[in-house]
Amino acid sequence: MRIAQVAPLYESVPPRLYGGTERVVSWLTEQLVLLGHDVTLFASGDSVTNARLVPACKKALRLDADCVDPIAHHTLMVEQVFNHADEFDLIHFHIDYLQFSLSRRVPVPCLTTLHGRLDLPDLVPLFKEFSEVPLISISDAQRQPIPWVNWLATVHHGLPANSLSMNERGGGYFAFLGRVSPEKGLGRAIEVAIAAGVKLKIAAKIDRGDRAYYKREIEPLLDHPLIEFIGEIGASEKQEFLGNAAALLFPIDWPEPFGLVTIEAMACGTPVIAHPLGSVPEIIPDGVAGFLVRNLDEAVEAVNRIGEIDRRECRRHFELNFTDERMARDYVKLYHQIIHPKSASMTVEEGALNWIEVESPTPSTT
Repeated sequence: MRIAQVAPLYESVPPRLYGGTERVVSWLTEQLVLLGHDVTLFASGDSVTNARLVPACKKALRLDADCVDPIAHHTLMVEQVFNHADEFDLIHFHIDYLQFSLSRRVPVPCLTTLHGRLDLPDLVPLFKEFSEVPLISISDAQRQPIPWVNWLATVHHGLPANSLSMNERGGGYFAFLGRVSPEKGLGRAIEVAIAAGVKLKIAAKIDRGDRAYYKREIEPLLDHPLIEFIGEIGASEKQEFLGNAAALLFPIDWPEPFGLVTIEAMACGTPVIAHPLGSVPEIIPDGVAGFLVRNLDEAVEAVNRIGEIDRRECRRHFELNFTDERMARDYVKLYHQIIHPKSASMTVEEGALNWIEVESPTPSTT
């Protein structure tokens, strides 16, 4: 198949540092190339890929000091994509809804994976207008605010099985990896570590919009001897950071659409202690790959019981459910369904893709 992948421009594909969506687009793109498909990637010019790269801007916008209006660059990219629409069998978008209006006006099939939160009132009239647009959720929980749109399937993220390896020992400290923002729960993670008397290492990105929150709520907590703030780290540093941890603390305070860091931790054999919000119960089986907790007391208890979790089972759960190969094959099935809707139909049960072959009304002549 001739497939276009359209990535956000905020980070390169893959990102140098933090960047969940762009990292997933990279894993999917590279695996589709390995599967033999003709893939074109629309992304920032500093992206690295085995697909054909069409640069929509010179470099990742977050790292471009000259970028004032990122939407302008994305709008130009959407126009660029549709100018080449007839070159593809399918266009797969990862940029929220910027392409919706044009996608209903071209004959080439378009598919959109939504990577963000959907519980925002502003989105309701938008999705009502574009209720026919084919959508993919990254968790079943992500769908809950707008269950009535055209959901085709849930496709959980997957990462390369060899990108992170299991550390059977771990245990030197507890880890927090993510953004410094109220919904990610860094303040709660610090509270848990101090209450449990364990060391917490924090590898976190501070967005421009979260600097005031960091100064006001987080920075005063970093003087404690059990707390070490490392800052933002890249992909090459995750193996050591996550693999050497006793567990990842993930005390989120929002309906997390997926939580990529949780499967990165499990790939290292590192269990996760998390609040059961959003996608978390879909990703982390309680008592197998970590513990789901609802308050400080339960979190402290989980910290004290983390030795009960078999790190080999964490890795096994990752390998069975969250590899890039599984993700890519799920998407290929969807691509076939969209391009050839009369040859197959799909049902979705508990987040898995299940296929029912439908006989053609006339015998094939090929």
